[in-house]
Amino acid sequence: MNINQTSRFQSILKWFVPIAAVLAFAAWMYISPEGALGKLDAIGYAVCHRIDARSFHIGDRQLPLCARCTGEFYAAGLALIFQVFVSGKRSKLPSRGIIAVLVLFFLAFGVDGSNSYLYLLKQTSPGRLDQIPNLYIPNNILRLFTGSGMGIALATALYPIVNQTLWRQQEDRPALEWKSFGILIGSIIVINLLVLADSPIILYPIAYISSLGTLSLLVTVFAILWIMIMRQDNTFTSIRQLFLPFASGLTLALLMILSIDLLRLQLTGTWSGFPGLSG
Repeated sequence: MNINQTSRFQSILKWFVPIAAVLAFAAWMYISPEGALGKLDAIGYAVCHRIDARSFHIGDRQLPLCARCTGEFYAAGLALIFQVFVSGKRSKLPSRGIIAVLVLFFLAFGVDGSNSYLYLLKQTSPGRLDQIPNLYIPNNILRLFTGSGMGIALATALYPIVNQTLWRQQEDRPALEWKSFGILIGSIIVINLLVLADSPIILYPIAYISSLGTLSLLVTVFAILWIMIMRQDNTFTSIRQLFLPFASGLTLALLMILSIDLLRLQLTGTWSGFPGLSG
């Protein structure tokens, strides 16, 4: 593809991508449940089992994501925002010590998730797996903390990769150092404790942050994928130039959410958790 063809193609995309984003958003708004929390439910519905007993509630109203996914995606969203302000265009991965902590977060997430899944299988299929002991009785406190640890790990790994892909000029420093990493972890722990206080004043914002955190991760990943496909790696010099890639990421993220929502709704007939799973 020569320079003129490339320029013409990019001009077409500048019109096509925003229109596609609007159409995808309109379709998703149309099929999703009514109300602001209903729209958030539709985001969570695409990535989370939404089992009622494994979720936090505002009164009788289930949050859009289960306890584990709430922790994971609110922490990931806040960690990305934190790094935008603290780390700028830093593009190196953290030190080995920080990576070791992130690996521990990942392992805790895996162990607690596996133990929790085994417990669920025992509840839904009595007698079949009784010979396999649970390490402990799972609970939403552990789900929240291990989920938020995983969210920190995801965002900490993703942010420098994004910078490595986007910018023509990068800052050759770790995106997170021990001081900023400690502030981030301490902030997430405080927020987790506030969530466990079960106050609507905290749970309403967390419902929004966790759902939008889910969307932000998907948009970021798809935007980076778009940039790689379009061979625009390391060509950007300002935030204003990112409109088209991130609009493309938003379009692809909404299409993915829309597709999963429609498929799951067709299979289950409900916006709630999977039928028969209530452990």
